[in-house]
Amino acid sequence: MLMMMSLYSTKLPHQLNQARTFIAARIKWVCDPYLDTAVSKEKDLKQVISMKNQLISSPSKSLPLSSLSLLKPYFNLSTTALNFFHKYSTVFSQFQPSPSLPFHIKLSPQAISLHKEEQLILKSQPLRDDTMKRLAKLLMLSGAKRLPLHIVDRFKYDLGLPHDYITALLSDYPEYFNVCEDKDCLTNKDTFFLELVSWKDELAVSEMEKRVSLEDLRNVKRGERIGFPLNFPNGFDLKKKVRDWVFEWQGLPYISPYENAFHLNPNGDQAEKWTVTVLHELLWLLVSKKTEKENVLQLGDYLGFGNRFNKALVHHPGIFYVSNKIRTQTVVLREAYRKGFLVHKHLLMGMRFRYIRLMSKAKKKRRKSVGGVSHSQLQRQVSSTKKGIERKVKYKSREEEEERSNESSESEFEDVESSDSSLEDANNEGTMKMKM
Repeated sequence: MLMMMSLYSTKLPHQLNQARTFIAARIKWVCDPYLDTAVSKEKDLKQVISMKNQLISSPSKSLPLSSLSLLKPYFNLSTTALNFFHKYSTVFSQFQPSPSLPFHIKLSPQAISLHKEEQLILKSQPLRDDTMKRLAKLLMLSGAKRLPLHIVDRFKYDLGLPHDYITALLSDYPEYFNVCEDKDCLTNKDTFFLELVSWKDELAVSEMEKRVSLEDLRNVKRGERIGFPLNFPNGFDLKKKVRDWVFEWQGLPYISPYENAFHLNPNGDQAEKWTVTVLHELLWLLVSKKTEKENVLQLGDYLGFGNRFNKALVHHPGIFYVSNKIRTQTVVLREAYRKGFLVHKHLLMGMRFRYIRLMSKAKKKRRKSVGGVSHSQLQRQVSSTKKGIERKVKYKSREEEEERSNESSESEFEDVESSDSSLEDANNEGTMKMKM
């Protein structure tokens, strides 16, 4: 059953609603097969793109296999580098420059073609400006308007930043960004920070506020009651007392994620709504509207939220979904997807799904010979443990299943038809649908 909840415009002072009224009821995790599929189809995509960038950065556009094998932990490969390149033989090509030199890895002609198209998109001025604004808004979520570079790097892929973003992007916006060195508040060690030169009022408007203002930012009112879109998977059932709490919680004043509300009682309902607001805005800034849970928690520590981000993910499964696929936990913004497909596709996501299609074209069975080089010869270039060899058999059966799943990724290019009951329309009308 769907329940419509209007968005109130009455403002309440932040000092109210400081009490904690969350019902002490267990909210069980329920699998969402659509969102799990959205996460699973990108298996190894980040690693493939990272390896691609590593090869492109080399003057010869190729690197020795033995050198790339050392990067396995850095790129978080699920198997040995040798098996990884064999698995995606449509993306990577293996060759031996001469009999006296070790085997090298380079990009396939198809991958080079995709890379060139991707670079055209990354270098387009509209996309660069969009990326700059989203990065600036990420820094504005921090009260200090800055974050350690290692935290920004965690979101580099999800923000769609160029792999060399400091020189390729930031240097063109000196009025926005600056890199400085200071003490890390958590480790007390000297580290490099990316900081926003000055606060940008025009960017301090959240996605939820834009929707309520109906594209007229003059209508944005401080402290409005704005409810979040809720969407639960089939089989999810909230107890009545929890459902009643959610209804009342949604009606609390909306405090902008770009406002400092740490004066609120951290255990109060109002503080929790502000925490959810910050999480919602963070995920909306990302091109895929999802990121690894560890990234969220690490950022939460630097923003001063501690374990409040984790509690918000548990308490609000209708807003966020945590997938356990592809050897990690991924936080997904539910409203950004409809049956596993992004409602609004960023240009970079279109390119990434083209990489997925190229990856899925790799042969189901590994060839014994690639470019005239025997598999046994290549294995001698990289030391293999018994455990690594046994994994090959394990991954072989997985590959066939993954390739069948990846075939569905081609439909990402199909437009998602809108309807009167769509989430986007509901948001524009200033309403929220809650599945009961």
